[in-house]
Amino acid sequence: MLISHNDNLKIINFVTTTIYILLTYPIQDFPTHKYGRPDKEYLQYRWKPSSCDIPRFNGLDFLNKWRGKKIMFVGDSLSLNQWNSLSCLLHAAVPNSKYSYYRRTPLSIVTFEEYGVQLYLYHTTYLVDMVKENVGTVLKLDSIETGKAWLGMDMLIFNTWHWWTHTGSGQPWDYMEEGGKLIKDMNRLIAFYKGLTTWGRWVDRSVDPSKTKVFFQSISPVHYQGKDWNQPSKNCKGETMPVFGSSYPRGILEEQVVVKKVLSRIRKPVYLLDITLLSQLRKDAHPSTYSGDHSGLDCSHWCLPGLPDTWNQLLYAAL
Repeated sequence: MLISHNDNLKIINFVTTTIYILLTYPIQDFPTHKYGRPDKEYLQYRWKPSSCDIPRFNGLDFLNKWRGKKIMFVGDSLSLNQWNSLSCLLHAAVPNSKYSYYRRTPLSIVTFEEYGVQLYLYHTTYLVDMVKENVGTVLKLDSIETGKAWLGMDMLIFNTWHWWTHTGSGQPWDYMEEGGKLIKDMNRLIAFYKGLTTWGRWVDRSVDPSKTKVFFQSISPVHYQGKDWNQPSKNCKGETMPVFGSSYPRGILEEQVVVKKVLSRIRKPVYLLDITLLSQLRKDAHPSTYSGDHSGLDCSHWCLPGLPDTWNQLLYAAL
């Protein structure tokens, strides 16, 4: 179901229940099973809308319809998660088709050569510019010069949020800047709103909707606090079952409200790929302690195969 929010913003949002469907998938990044996760149930969940049917992802159909086109994911490691998923879904559809891979930070490209389909990943944690200056690293809330690298695409799928919450030693910048004024810090939701507004202005200024479709991947939730799903003192470690039903105890995320507010003010057509609730319910779907070379507990990224495949199924349905 495609719900019109206003003339320019379309929200792809499904009220869901769960069913079991077995997925097949080649090895890729975030392969939780490769790193020793013993249970397999997380591989078998797919989302089914309660009020409509959506098509199964058809990789060959996708490649034929987007033959000769350039598709770019722009954002942080959650964009990497979805880009990995789409690359592998397409490869699984045409396993004998020739493909090539290019990587040079911040750009990665997978090309399905027989079809001329190129999947780009442009890594940028904030969308707005972050530059090194004499005073240190500066996050420029009103500058988006990096957007030049995103031009000429047939589809753009944007994402940002997780890094806006990082503080202390986990924060990669020393100052924020707005209107030429350096700021040591500010409320992160306000900063997020300002940065996302700058991105929205870039879309209005730079995107030709007759040539480029624009999506924004909504907030991908984390599962570090069990109180969010009514299980105090827990996190995603050891979780093997989703939250069943069509609601999540924590409710609406403030950052998701910011996203919808900014997108509603963009004049050009932008599609919100609303994966937030779908993902909130999948507390079982994170790498947890099975994340290979990455130490610690990962309750923010997603196992592959797994939940990001559903994000791409919704993207396919929207297209």
